[in-house]
Amino acid sequence: MTTTYTSLPSRNLDKIAGLLCPACVLPEQVGLDNPALDVMTDFRCLTAFIATPGDTVKQAEERMIRRKVRLLFVMDSEDRVAGLITSTDIYGEKPMQVVQSRGIRRHEVLVADIMTPVERLEAIDFDDIAHARVGHVLETLKARGRQHALVIENVNGQQMVRGLLSLSQLCKQLGVTVETAEVAHTFIEIEQQLAHA
Repeated sequence: MTTTYTSLPSRNLDKIAGLLCPACVLPEQVGLDNPALDVMTDFRCLTAFIATPGDTVKQAEERMIRRKVRLLFVMDSEDRVAGLITSTDIYGEKPMQVVQSRGIRRHEVLVADIMTPVERLEAIDFDDIAHARVGHVLETLKARGRQHALVIENVNGQQMVRGLLSLSQLCKQLGVTVETAEVAHTFIEIEQQLAHA
């Protein structure tokens, strides 16, 4: 029996048509016993935002503001992770240290000058996250004194960044407000608020 195929109906695109982007929909509210995946930004569902080592710090800053993120993956010319740059890197002491040590102007500071290089990045295996709880994520970030943690997965024999755990995202989902930017004090504030909840 031969199958007959017919043409699908079509219509003109509206002038106000948008473009759907991948979306990572996380629950608005979580508790410490929720699955850890409830607080992980999954790059299979959401595009990671990037910079290149040759971008200026100003370009990276503008990209973060436009995308409403605090971290960019720095990708090399072969599409490999070269490092990370965060808003803390941009607004902290690093740019001024480069300006002073190299005798350049701030607008000449490059992402490569202040990023955390790949060899200094730590990551958690996706399999461990898949079997963990939100409380484990909080304790992991606290133990490492970090605002972010990368989640990696082995894909066809190659290590790939699968996701991102963010302290600010975690606090938002836990319903905790944090006043300080200093990581050590952040965890003290979180614990106090969770104890009173």
